Amino acid sequence: MNSMKKRVRKVTAGILVMAMSLLSLTACAGEKEGTAQEDYVLKIGTQSGSVCMAPLHVAEDLGYFKEEFEKVGLSYELVEIDVTQMSELVASGQVDASVGLSGGMIPQIDSGLEVAFTGGVHTGCTKYYVKDDSDIQSLEDLKGKKIGVPGLNDTSVLQLKRKLFDLGIGVTTDNMEVELVAYNMTDLPQALDNGAIDAAAMHDPVATSSQKEYGFRKILDLTEDEKFKEEYCCQTFVTTTAAEEHPEAAAAYTRAILKASAYVQAKPEEAAKLQIDNKQCSGDVKENAALLASYNYTPSVSKAKKTFRDASDELIIMGELTEGRDLDAFTEEHFKTFEDVPDSYVYEEDGTFTEA
Repeated sequence: MNSMKKRVRKVTAGILVMAMSLLSLTACAGEKEGTAQEDYVLKIGTQSGSVCMAPLHVAEDLGYFKEEFEKVGLSYELVEIDVTQMSELVASGQVDASVGLSGGMIPQIDSGLEVAFTGGVHTGCTKYYVKDDSDIQSLEDLKGKKIGVPGLNDTSVLQLKRKLFDLGIGVTTDNMEVELVAYNMTDLPQALDNGAIDAAAMHDPVATSSQKEYGFRKILDLTEDEKFKEEYCCQTFVTTTAAEEHPEAAAAYTRAILKASAYVQAKPEEAAKLQIDNKQCSGDVKENAALLASYNYTPSVSKAKKTFRDASDELIIMGELTEGRDLDAFTEEHFKTFEDVPDSYVYEEDGTFTEA
């Protein structure tokens, strides 16, 4: 009987030791995880020289990044990038977050780019032109014509295809009724002017400046077109790793950009001046401000999600995305929302923000 009691005590003691060891390991793991979170630095891609990237510049200039990341005790780093290489920079881990042209990035996501959009920044900024004396009077007249674009995977191509598809013009691989030719953005105006192409797709500021210089006639403006004027052409995004493993950092980044967008919407001239004063953009303050004012910078998470879903839906129908792609699953996986990020902000005259 006594020996049995001893065995019971020994077993009990062993269980206690194991339990204490497990608790110790759990505490250590929690410590390590907490430390890893505190040590994490979100790398934010930014680009000087781009007027429409104003929210990225404003978020830094006015301290919105600093404020939002300090709230959650985390850090960020700004990385100067070439946005045309965004997918490579994300894939190589050089960028964790930035602002991207959603139309062009959706097919890249479909092909495996591990990012998720988180909010809408602004509408517009892409325009399509013909020469003033061209016989092309409408989008229907583009059938059979040669169109210059900044790249065959550029968002301007996807948006044009969506518009032409609605008009019954073939834009699929087995029925292509327009010819798309890639040029460097800065070469497009001259190519159109000398007749190498019949029409050109351009992003601002090249689009607006070339219209003034060459007298081109606009046939489609995503800021004004009924199909696109409510869609966000540029959206905030983070890597899926950042969204899933560092949601506080992803949310802080999103809040900062949404606030900066609301500021640009309320004060385009001040935003343009900030960009020029801080050498983030060249040009004339009034001209740049007019460009910023021509877009809608009112931020929104819900409308951005709708943009992503609507565009993806059409691209699936057109065969631009994987056949049989589940739209609901695709949207939920690649558009992330966070409880501590409001749907929108409004900038008030006293310098504060109202959640909307």
